[in-house]
Amino acid sequence: MSTPFTGVALVAPVSAGYARISELGAAWFVGAALEAMLTQSGLPASAIDGLAVGSFTLAPDSVVTLTQYFGIEARFLESLPFGGASGIVALRRAARAVQCGDAEIVACIGADTNRTEGFRDLVENFSSFSADASWPYGAAGPNLPFSLITARYMAQTGAAREDFGRLCVAQRANAQGFSQALLGAKPLSMEQYLGARQIAGPLHLFDCVMPCAGAEGFLVMSEDRARRLGLPFARVLAAEERHNAFAEDDVQWRAGWHAFADALWQRAGCGPADMDLLETYDDYPVISMLQMEGLGFCAPGEAPAFVRRTPLTIGGGGLPHNTSGGQLSVGQAGAAGGFLGIVEAIRQVTGRALGQQVQGARRAAVGGYGMINYDRGLCSAAAVLEGA
Repeated sequence: MSTPFTGVALVAPVSAGYARISELGAAWFVGAALEAMLTQSGLPASAIDGLAVGSFTLAPDSVVTLTQYFGIEARFLESLPFGGASGIVALRRAARAVQCGDAEIVACIGADTNRTEGFRDLVENFSSFSADASWPYGAAGPNLPFSLITARYMAQTGAAREDFGRLCVAQRANAQGFSQALLGAKPLSMEQYLGARQIAGPLHLFDCVMPCAGAEGFLVMSEDRARRLGLPFARVLAAEERHNAFAEDDVQWRAGWHAFADALWQRAGCGPADMDLLETYDDYPVISMLQMEGLGFCAPGEAPAFVRRTPLTIGGGGLPHNTSGGQLSVGQAGAAGGFLGIVEAIRQVTGRALGQQVQGARRAAVGGYGMINYDRGLCSAAAVLEGA
């Protein structure tokens, strides 16, 4: 069993700069998040000696060039090419650096821009497979693989479009009041969800995440430092990651959560029934269902029945899910989407939600998923947080 994340604090959760299209570079969005974290914590930039950054559009810059731009003398650097798992991976790496004394305060940031035609350029060059075997045939981008995954899941479990719609409609309701949610001002009804135009196979418009620009971030430091600074913080009860799990599956219907969930909950000293909220990575609703199953909130294949019987809205008396609206309401700012759930969970368990607060929230589970390569996401992660 791995060493516990004892003594580590997550503080100063921020969301910054969300826009549908932006001509500003990714480095600007990293800087916007860093500035917001420093303002919230009252720290100077010179106090930051670690930087962990996830971004698809940062090149030709890198995490090390950012240190010069922002005046940081770093002892610890981490580049996080893990897409929607980047936030939890950043948390794990930064927490270990703080525990080992390799850094005092690590800024963990996910940020990307979205220029005109930028998303097309991204999917064209996402990986060697994308460039050589997918894009030339008009099949690049996430809609096709998620169409395959969704179709297989529906055939295997009997899930209906209404089941996915329950997730999307509930998340849009949760987004009300969250200023960074680009779609949050527009409520979504089941009738609107079902009547939306088809995009690819069983996927319709509101099943597909909207690309955008923006940033998410948080600071990692010791609990002692957080107390001295008078900052509210969340503890890490457990966190795990797994990559290329179940590679033998023809089309993905499970991921790394299924492999490590039991150990995750054992380390956390609690279980799914003890969670006050759940934040899943939600570029497409089927992946939220796979996380619900993989993390033990319901049995494999039973997520459709779970969402039918479980209210997912804040104040609904069930399990508040993606309490800021998730990416399906906020938008997907590239790798920042992999930080969205962690940032929102820190806010909720410290009682400082920017939108709607889950009353009495103490513990949260967060899932991460990323790096889709034709038929599956290669990266899976999860964390269990508790408010101090």
